[in-house]
Amino acid sequence: MDNRAEVREFLTSRRAKITPSQAGLPDIGGRRVPGLRRGEVAALAGVSIEYYSKLERGTLAGVSASVLDAIARALCLDDAERSHLFHLARAADGSSSLIRPARRPTRRWTPRPSLQWVLDSITAGPAIVRNGRMDLLATNHLGRAMHSSLYDNEPTGRPNFARYTFLDADSHRFYPDWDHAADICVSILRTEAGRDPHDKDLHDLVGELSTRSPDFRRRCGAHDVRLHRAGTKPFHHTAVGGLALAYESVDLISEPGLTLTIYAAEPASPTAEALILLSAWAATEQHPHRDGDGAATDQPARRPRSLSPERHRSSLSPGNPPPLSEEL
Repeated sequence: MDNRAEVREFLTSRRAKITPSQAGLPDIGGRRVPGLRRGEVAALAGVSIEYYSKLERGTLAGVSASVLDAIARALCLDDAERSHLFHLARAADGSSSLIRPARRPTRRWTPRPSLQWVLDSITAGPAIVRNGRMDLLATNHLGRAMHSSLYDNEPTGRPNFARYTFLDADSHRFYPDWDHAADICVSILRTEAGRDPHDKDLHDLVGELSTRSPDFRRRCGAHDVRLHRAGTKPFHHTAVGGLALAYESVDLISEPGLTLTIYAAEPASPTAEALILLSAWAATEQHPHRDGDGAATDQPARRPRSLSPERHRSSLSPGNPPPLSEEL
């Protein structure tokens, strides 16, 4: 990632999103471009326009935390955007604690047995572990069943949510609100690029998606970032139909850079019934067990058959998905 270009484009895009009224300023005179002027941001942050212009050209090396905080306040940055700005500054200094050594282990990450035991102990809803590149690394029984299509469409490698979303047409079936899911996916990747700017695998993934997907290129240009914490999402599974699942995501302290997400259904809802059916379906299907390199060690899964009752399909069909909410 070109740090100077990323800083320039991020600050410019954030400035363009803030109106004078949002910043508590009078809207005086015509504006050639939307958002605040550089001088207005500089005044709000308490720095000179020359100094802020230098920062917006991409020079963040050596900037103090107090100045970064002032710029974040001036631009009304949310928690995710503020963290991203600080990550960009650390990368510019070369002081990021996440800078990786030249030699990296070649074997992919595998879950510790105790982590897999924890996942397997969650039986009422799907649970998954992913990294910032959106690789699906580990699941419980329901998590594997819920994401069966990702595994089916990555027969020789580790499933990746971003690659599935933008390069596989089946994702439009799995995500009834595909546009929102795609926006989230891109913002998570951009957040990770700021957190760990030296991740070659992430660079390669972004390059592949940018080359092959116009939808990804357009969204990536918005420079949006996010902290994926909690909310509700609609899904559509080939075997049980529509699902409206609440989720909670937490960072794994013991595994920096990894996120555990647990899904749950509202009690006594059609989705709760569907999860029971999904568990039964998964027990009858032959899902391959995969090692840390994504290699299958059993027979591949059979194509799923629908087990959802008629009233569940009608209430949570792809054409009538439940409302989606998101908390930041």
